[in-house]
Amino acid sequence: WLPAAISIVFVYTIRPLRPVKHPNEGRVFHHFLLISIVLAVFLMAITLTEKVITFSKAAYAGITTVACVLLFSPLFIAIRKELLVWKLKKQPIIPPPTKTTINTPKGEVDKSKQEAMFDDKSCFLTLCDKPKKGEDYTILQALASIDMCILFFATFCGLGSSLTAVDNLGQIGESLGYPNKTVTSFVSLVSIWNFLGRVFSGFVSEILIVKYKLPRPLMMAIVLLISCVGYLLVAFPAPGTLYVASIIIGFSFGAQLPLIFAIISELFGLKFFSTLFNCGQMASPLGSYILNVKLTGPLYDREAMKDLTAKGLTRSQAKELTCIGPWCYRLPFIILTSVTFIGALSSLVLVARTRTFYKSDIYKKFKENTDNI
Repeated sequence: WLPAAISIVFVYTIRPLRPVKHPNEGRVFHHFLLISIVLAVFLMAITLTEKVITFSKAAYAGITTVACVLLFSPLFIAIRKELLVWKLKKQPIIPPPTKTTINTPKGEVDKSKQEAMFDDKSCFLTLCDKPKKGEDYTILQALASIDMCILFFATFCGLGSSLTAVDNLGQIGESLGYPNKTVTSFVSLVSIWNFLGRVFSGFVSEILIVKYKLPRPLMMAIVLLISCVGYLLVAFPAPGTLYVASIIIGFSFGAQLPLIFAIISELFGLKFFSTLFNCGQMASPLGSYILNVKLTGPLYDREAMKDLTAKGLTRSQAKELTCIGPWCYRLPFIILTSVTFIGALSSLVLVARTRTFYKSDIYKKFKENTDNI
């Protein structure tokens, strides 16, 4: 209930604000990011060290203190930044330069009038009259586009498989004979690398676009191919490989989310971004339901029933179905690997379709809008 209560309390702080450029704002953002990465690495190091060393109460107190300092460091950075902005506002204001008027050439129709004429049309009439990539699509135009269908399918395969793997991680560790304390470490590794995957995919995909003009869906395909490696390590486990699998699965799971956000906003515009993003996100629970509930669960139960039969027991004699052995999740994760690989291939199709669009300056429109405000 706490996250919901926080959202309700702070909902009225969300309001439209004009973008105001501050000095060194990029450096402040990088400081926030650096502290977050240091905190994630620190927690991962403590999680892994706990399996080798037993900490005393004093050690736990020191670890908690360091974690709290790192956790509240962004607050001190923000306060320091606000003080600098406050000092800048007290300085004398330089009068703005005189405005120059630019005559619009004859025959050029006012853009706002075009948008008004476009908005007056019914959404069904404009369904086939789709704008160029990067312009503001209507909801029906975006949902009916081939690009959205491909992205929806790739999300279904990628996030559906990732959620299935994360949901079954505890039971996977149990089936491979890991103790409960170690299983909790797998969950912690997934959470930490989930965060690192989000940071990595955002920065790397941005570098690929800005420097090399490569489509962002290419990063999506690479991430899905990386996740296939993690699923294969679960399907064909060796001693200690579940640690590596947890890192890969957590990393790829986190890396997919920012890519989906960005691809939808870049291809279909920002006018209906919140609705389109949630429509795209529907592929995630749908994929999890089909791949987890309808596929992985029944296949695991079938292997558990084989174990019961081998022991000479019936289903009524066992409290719950439990399968112990590397074969318990072998077939489900081979199928998940195949599904994810197909999702990666579909992402490559989207790469081919958007190659020309990403070679252009996709941020030109946003720069112009910022300058006009």
